[in-house]
Amino acid sequence: MLLETLRKEVLEANLELVRRGLVIYTFGNASGISRPDGLVAIKPSGVPYECLKPEDMVITDLEGRIVDGRLRPSSDLATHLELYRAFPAIGGVIHTHSRYATAWAQAGREIPCLGTTHADYFRGPVPVTEAMAAAEMESDYERNTGLAILRRFADLDPGEIAAVLVAGHGPFCWGASATDAAHTAVILEELARMAYYCLTLNPAAAPLSAAQRDKHFLRKHGPAATYGQK
Repeated sequence: MLLETLRKEVLEANLELVRRGLVIYTFGNASGISRPDGLVAIKPSGVPYECLKPEDMVITDLEGRIVDGRLRPSSDLATHLELYRAFPAIGGVIHTHSRYATAWAQAGREIPCLGTTHADYFRGPVPVTEAMAAAEMESDYERNTGLAILRRFADLDPGEIAAVLVAGHGPFCWGASATDAAHTAVILEELARMAYYCLTLNPAAAPLSAAQRDKHFLRKHGPAATYGQK
């Protein structure tokens, strides 16, 4: 992928977060990767969204070395890189502090799969990581955040659950591209809000049955998917 194309896509993914109300001021970041080149484009650190241009997206390799760009990359770069290295099928990563998803993360609670809207996108609850130890936060915090996510996904499929809540922090989402990851972030926030309202109305609400959950997920995902047009 040409760097110009990658930068434009990553910029649009970042701006989609603003359009959908998932970020304020300079919160959050989006990145994308060109797998053939082994290069990542990510939002620069602390730059207001309304000021961003494609050339502001910082290009790094998978070790975090800046290959092209005049600005410093997002402080969350190391977390994104851990996900790219561990999940070879993903092409984009999003981090936000969106209101409802972050509230679940701060409560240390996974988002349960309470209905078919959730099941259309995630084949199970959106998990939450364990709280990080002080030593992890004092040394290489952002990389250790990524490792905390990977520990949580030791027995989970990142293709079936494309998001996680970092305890006390907020959500990270991913997808086949930066555009796809931004879409996942928007959906996650909507599901987090639905789950909050559902459990407010009925604290005893039960998760969807596995049969109904899988029926809805597999209609949209996988080789036997029937949703949409060919």
